[in-house]
Amino acid sequence: MEKIITVGLDLAKSIFQVHGIAENGKVLVRRTLRRSQLLPFFQSLPACLVGIEACGTAHYWANAIGEFGHTVRLMPPAYVKAYVKRNKTDAADAEAICEAVSRPSMRFVPVKSPEEQAGGMVLKTRELLVRQRSQSANAMRAHMAELGIIAATGMPSIAKLVAVLRDDQERRLPASARAALLEMAEHIESLTTRIDVLDTKIVAAVKADDAARRLTTIPGVGPIIAATVRATVQNPAAFRTGRDLAAWIGITPRAHSSGGKERLGKILKQGNKQLRTLLIVGATSILKQARRGVKLPAWVVSIMARRPYKVAAVALANKMARTIWALLVKGGTYRSPTTPVTA
Repeated sequence: MEKIITVGLDLAKSIFQVHGIAENGKVLVRRTLRRSQLLPFFQSLPACLVGIEACGTAHYWANAIGEFGHTVRLMPPAYVKAYVKRNKTDAADAEAICEAVSRPSMRFVPVKSPEEQAGGMVLKTRELLVRQRSQSANAMRAHMAELGIIAATGMPSIAKLVAVLRDDQERRLPASARAALLEMAEHIESLTTRIDVLDTKIVAAVKADDAARRLTTIPGVGPIIAATVRATVQNPAAFRTGRDLAAWIGITPRAHSSGGKERLGKILKQGNKQLRTLLIVGATSILKQARRGVKLPAWVVSIMARRPYKVAAVALANKMARTIWALLVKGGTYRSPTTPVTA
């Protein structure tokens, strides 16, 4: 009797599609399973290779199916798409996954443990709260501007607006507007308190992690960036060089070269958006220090002299990503350049 050696699993909320083949490529199983049938199905199979597209629930199913002795591989959906034949259906997707997982050149996504997923959830929760706070602050600033009360951008100016709202002697605010805006102010303060609580937990986790603690020695890398790196980059050694990590994050130029002519465009903006944004913000904070006389490496000063400010920030973020890879793979702490110059 022929044995199933490779299975492609197309995930969904309730209905799942499996596609299993034998060693000679013959299709042995092509069927639809409900959620309650999925784990019993894999429990009854002998150990085989299981391919799954990386998505929201993929890590849970990879861990659950892996407990039965199967080798589970997660793949980026963009890499699987090329193997889909003609129309997109669940059966076609499962077949494409089964084909893609057996390719020797395929790139796989590391399976996260529940603890690693939990660390990422803390960071994403903080990001959500920060975004909500920014939205509320912008709304308050705009509403009060309509009444002639102007404040600068940034969260520090919100405290001044809140003081105006709570000033009973302020006559520019109608009673109904004051009541509505006070609700918004309390919401902002509540969000700030929750963000501070999460920040405390993140800082404590970074201090307890030796690798994350070493990352914070890099200029521009704080506890939030270090924790995000540890949550998103499970196996830094899987990247051959630091440039590969920077390309995965999406802060390297897009290449469109042909006929021996090299053409570089804008950054890729692939990989983890949260980590890319944090690295660019961290790089921007370093460039701002140059205006206060802080010394910068010569190559950074050279870029700032001939390229736009944001281009220099992205270039520095790229360098930070490569430095992060070096510390994670080779160990040690950051050592500053020996020939800094003043911008």
